[in-house]
Amino acid sequence: MPYDLPMSIAHSKVTAQGQISVPLEVRRKLAVGPGSILEWEQEGDRMIVRRAGKFSSLDIHAALFPTPPPPRTLEELKAGIAQHLKAKHARD
Repeated sequence: MPYDLPMSIAHSKVTAQGQISVPLEVRRKLAVGPGSILEWEQEGDRMIVRRAGKFSSLDIHAALFPTPPPPRTLEELKAGIAQHLKAKHARD
């Protein structure tokens, strides 16, 4: 052969509802089970399927807020809450 073509390791059949069963060999290779999330990516004329990454709430928080806020005392936090509630419920 002049070059190696990727071999198919398994096949799935699509149901009328658009669902598929992930073959055992694929589940083992991807280390997925019930409740796992798979992500699909198009690469030219191919679809790539992989196990979605898992992120903890701390990972997401760090991504959204890369610089932590300055530390505050309990009194400062209570004063900030009181100020917010006063402004929110102020009558015009």
